[in-house]
Amino acid sequence: MSNKISIEITHISKLNQVAQMLVVAYSEAKVWAFEGQMGAGKTTLIQEILKVSGIKDLEGSPTYSLVNEYLTPNDRPIYHFDLYRIENEEEALNIGIEEMIYGEGLSIIEWPEIVKDLLPKETIWFNLSILDDGKTRLLSFQL
Repeated sequence: MSNKISIEITHISKLNQVAQMLVVAYSEAKVWAFEGQMGAGKTTLIQEILKVSGIKDLEGSPTYSLVNEYLTPNDRPIYHFDLYRIENEEEALNIGIEEMIYGEGLSIIEWPEIVKDLLPKETIWFNLSILDDGKTRLLSFQL
């Protein structure tokens, strides 16, 4: 039986707490997929997750490079994908997505819908949405 978890993020200053909780609670996961409308804050939350994971030199969103690779202080690779610009699974395969998502590291994917069939069934699917007040974000995921 799965549990749906929802976290309201009322201010950007709360992102660090949310990121810490995710990194601690789901550190064994291999793939985190982030869905949500443009401007919901996926990249901002992911950058906070990277900081909490010990990454010092953030490169921003990999919108044009498609993937940024980082190494945590304990030598675990983290791959940050932004697949907004790809048009099909073949493009993702050409950048080596399978080697990364099934490798030793953590893959964090923005706009994962196009590669849904390539992802392992254990992928944690996160949805980040903007609530009616325009400021509060709702992070929802199911385990």
